[in-house]
Amino acid sequence: MGYEWLTEALARLRDIETQEVTQVLSAQRRLPLAAESAGVHFLTISGRTGTGRPLVVAVRLLGGHRQQIIGAREMTPEELVRFKAWEADAS
Repeated sequence: MGYEWLTEALARLRDIETQEVTQVLSAQRRLPLAAESAGVHFLTISGRTGTGRPLVVAVRLLGGHRQQIIGAREMTPEELVRFKAWEADAS
């Protein structure tokens, strides 16, 4: 699957490195969930970086096998609790 960055998303990254986003997107264990905001449909992909940092990456499907990275952030405490439960169930 090919990923490309939305220029504005890249400019908005704070305390997250682009390689961390790539690590989450290529992780063997990641949790994709459908989402919508302001009428825009996208996926959130929750996962861990190579160092174990839990992040949520938002991507928009462009068609074919292409996706656009539209944002990335740390998980909220509530999201982390749900993600850890998912990790435990997926083991």
